[in-house]
Amino acid sequence: MDTRNARDGYVAGTARKPTMQAVVFDEYGGADVLRLAQLPLPSPARGEVRVRVRAAGVQPADCATRTGWFARRGIGHSPFPRQLGNEFAGVVEAVGKGVAELAAGDEVLGWTRANAYAETVVVPAEQLVRKPLMMSWAVAGALSASGQTAHAAVQALDIAPGDTVLVHGAAGGVGTIAVQLARLRGARVIGTASRDNHDYLRSLGAEPVLYGTGLAERVRQLAPHGVQAALDASGRGALDASIALGIAPSRIGTLVDVEDVERLGVNAQRSRERLQALVALHEAGRLRVHVRDIYPLANAAAAHRDVENGHGRGRVVLMIYTPFGQAS
Repeated sequence: MDTRNARDGYVAGTARKPTMQAVVFDEYGGADVLRLAQLPLPSPARGEVRVRVRAAGVQPADCATRTGWFARRGIGHSPFPRQLGNEFAGVVEAVGKGVAELAAGDEVLGWTRANAYAETVVVPAEQLVRKPLMMSWAVAGALSASGQTAHAAVQALDIAPGDTVLVHGAAGGVGTIAVQLARLRGARVIGTASRDNHDYLRSLGAEPVLYGTGLAERVRQLAPHGVQAALDASGRGALDASIALGIAPSRIGTLVDVEDVERLGVNAQRSRERLQALVALHEAGRLRVHVRDIYPLANAAAAHRDVENGHGRGRVVLMIYTPFGQAS
C-alpha cells in the first residue's frame, strides 16, 4: 500500500482543506490495488453525524467489490477512486442540525455503504446505536453489517423451534451469528466447516459437519428425519447439497448468490432497531462475535488476503488508531 496524494487532487503549495486518511482503489484487481489516500474531511449535513472511526469490519463483500465481481454483474459500480467498508464503530465527532440524540464524545457503532475504511465517516443518525461500555472496539466494528445480514436471513427463512437448520460456512463471520440466532429461536443447527473449526462450532451449539463431496449424505446421517431450512454463507456447491436434501426452495437462502440476496432482502432490512437487538443480545452474553485478526488501516491489503483465504473463523477487523494528542 502506498500514499499517492497527487492523484487525489492535492497540489503542493496550495491552501489545504482539512483531510482524513482513507483506503481507496483505482482499478479492480488483487489486494495490492488498495492504497492510502488523503481525502477531504466530510461534514455532516442535517440529520447526519460524523464519527471518528476506531474499527471497521472487513467482509467478503468488500473483497468482491475490489475484484470487480459486483461490477461485472452490473451492481454498484461507481467512479474511481473508490472506497470500501460497510460497518464501523467509533466516537461521535460532530453532529448536523436536527440531531438531538447524539453528541460529540458518544461511542457508537453503525453501518454505511462502502466508505468505512477511513479515519472518519458521515452517516445518517438513524444508522447508529450507542456502543455498550464493555463491548470492545473490535467487536463493535465487526457487528453492524454482518450481524444484521445474519439476523435478516434467519428471520426471512422463518426459523422456528424444532426446526433442523443447515448453515453452510458456519464458522465465518455471518455464519457464526446465524448459528447463534437460529439456536436462540430453538432450532437444531448443523454447520459446515473445515475440521479445524469443528470444536468452535460445538462451542456455539452447532453440530459440525465437513463440507465438500458427500456433504448431503453426511447431513442425512446426522438428521435422518430431514432438514427444514438452509442458509448458504459459503458457496462451494452448498445450494446443490441443500436441494439434494429435499429442503423446500422457499426455505433455502444464500448470501453468496446476488439474486437470492435480493430475494431475501437482507441488505434492505438494516435498521437501528435490528442493530439494537443484536447489541442487547451481546450485552446479555447471548451472542458471541469472534474477532480472529486485527490490522491497522494501512494494512488493509493484508486484511483482504486474510479474508480471501476463506478458512478462518469469525471476523477480520481494521483498527484506526487515534493519533497522539487527539481525543480518543
